[in-house]
Amino acid sequence: MDVRMILDQKHKPLTTCRPEDTIEAAATILTANRIGAIPVRDAEGDLAGIISERDIVRGFSEHGGKVLSLRVRDLMTRNVAVCAPTDSIKDAMRMMSRRHIRHLPVVENGVLCDIISQRDVMESRLQETEMEANVLRDYAIAASRR
Repeated sequence: MDVRMILDQKHKPLTTCRPEDTIEAAATILTANRIGAIPVRDAEGDLAGIISERDIVRGFSEHGGKVLSLRVRDLMTRNVAVCAPTDSIKDAMRMMSRRHIRHLPVVENGVLCDIISQRDVMESRLQETEMEANVLRDYAIAASRR
C-alpha cells in the first residue's frame, strides 16, 4: 500500500497558511479545522515549512503571551520531512517515527499536494491488517473443508 491510497480516502481540502500569518491566525486555523499541523506556503505557493500545535506550545513556553503576535515564520519548522504519493505507507511510518513527527506533507513533482497524519497512517495499517486477517481466515476455513 502506498501513500496515494490514504490520499484517495481523504475528503478534506488541503489547508495551508503563509509565513507572514500571525501565530494567532494559525492557531485559529488549526482549531477551526480540527487539525494538528498546517503546511506553510510561500508567495509562489511552494512549501516553506510546517507549523504544528507543538510549535505553538513551544512558542508559548519561550515567549509567553507575546507568541500570539509572532509570525508563523518565527516558529515554523523549515527543514520539512516530506513523502511522495508513491512512497509506501511503511516508509512514511518509519520517517514519522525516526523524525518524531506526526504530520508529513506529500509532495509530487516538487508540488505540495496534501498532508498525512500519524492517525491516517495508523488507520490505513489497521485496514490492511484487518484485510489480511480476513484473507487468512477465509483460507483456513476453505482448507479445513477439504
